[in-house]
Amino acid sequence: MRLLIVGTLGGQLTLATKFAMDKGASVTHAESNEQALAVLRSGRGADLLMVDVSLDIRDLVNRLDAERIHVPIVACGVTNDARAAVKAIHAGAKEYIPLPPDPDLIAAVLAAVADDSREMIYRDDAMAKVVKLAQQIAGSDASVLITGESGTGKEVLARYLHARSLRAKRPFITVNCAAIPENLLESELFGHEKGAFTGALARRIGKFEEANGGTLLLDEISEMEVRLQAKLLRAIQERVIDRVGGGKPVPVDIRIVATSNRNLTDAVREGKFREDLWFRLNVVNLNIPPLRERPADIGELAQYFVKKYSEGNGLAVRPLSAEARRALNINRWPGNVRELENTLHRAVLLSTGPEIGIDGILSPDGGRLDAVRSTGAAAQAALAAEQVTRNLVGRTVAEVERDLILETLKHCLGNRTHAANILGISIRTLRNKLNEYSAGGTPIPPPHGGEQMRGAA
Repeated sequence: MRLLIVGTLGGQLTLATKFAMDKGASVTHAESNEQALAVLRSGRGADLLMVDVSLDIRDLVNRLDAERIHVPIVACGVTNDARAAVKAIHAGAKEYIPLPPDPDLIAAVLAAVADDSREMIYRDDAMAKVVKLAQQIAGSDASVLITGESGTGKEVLARYLHARSLRAKRPFITVNCAAIPENLLESELFGHEKGAFTGALARRIGKFEEANGGTLLLDEISEMEVRLQAKLLRAIQERVIDRVGGGKPVPVDIRIVATSNRNLTDAVREGKFREDLWFRLNVVNLNIPPLRERPADIGELAQYFVKKYSEGNGLAVRPLSAEARRALNINRWPGNVRELENTLHRAVLLSTGPEIGIDGILSPDGGRLDAVRSTGAAAQAALAAEQVTRNLVGRTVAEVERDLILETLKHCLGNRTHAANILGISIRTLRNKLNEYSAGGTPIPPPHGGEQMRGAA
């Protein structure tokens, strides 16, 4: 954790510095906004700014935005003045801390910014294999390519790697290659000299230099333009970079971790990604399976998120009801762990009663609900399937199979895709079965509800 303290507040921030250093933070001081910007431009970097509330926080926020420097700000003041706190937060501060500081409060702020809760939570064998491989190669300096769908936890795994590497005490710096405009990404990565282009008001150290000695995460590397890929390849091969507008190569010592939610092999084939760069990045590939392919993780993650958001909101930790757990397990989670986390966060806040029930999960307030609403139909189908299988004695396997398929389809309101997913069969197999039943005179639920009908499925 790198903490930059801006201002003095009559020496009160010195005590905050001591508390922060006791918690393992490295601390830098700046007396003014201008000095703070100079520190950040120099590449020393910061994960958090604690700023004297008497300084012009809005000016600092605007200047940071203008130079694309993204660091959270906590304002500090010597009183509990509510107006000062509100003004600071309106100006762009994330929080307001009254001084003299409380050691526990400082520790809580540092922990929140460091996001110490980003643990690897898993139980499924598919994920255990990925984590085991990550543990094996964590201590090396080999480049790592982490692949997987959006929301599977690629950045969490990258941080896990860094925390277990020989570089753990050095910076972990991230660059989202998809979020930065193409014409600015080169400057973001390699830095620039004063006057190198319009808006380059001073020398700016890039992410490569800021990560020196540590790890640089290139998030969504597949979005990088091909021309810039050539400069990146040189930086990785030769461990030197050139600032934009600079004439002197700068040596760097970093480990590269890259992520992609796309198939880079296809991108190479299509000429959108350099093959030589792919080879350089893909020394070790950690492919994270989607959540639907590691079902044992769903319950483990759900419990973790319930505990996290209950404690974070001062609520009692309540168990998930059996129906809620069933719904979570059946859902396909196209948004993966990120979607599951958002769903449980909402459920913790909106559920009433001694348990977190399915109503909290299906609540229409505050989030994407397409997948979760489908979980409602899926949960009903699962309950229907359980009812069908309770009385099996004296019946043939074919009869049980037919009733299971039809009851599942009925409670999915005729949706063939949902029913096939729940039953664990292909849509083609399901249609063949329905055609077979229809030919035998059995009524088949139509695709969109309504009256049962005989005929083709």
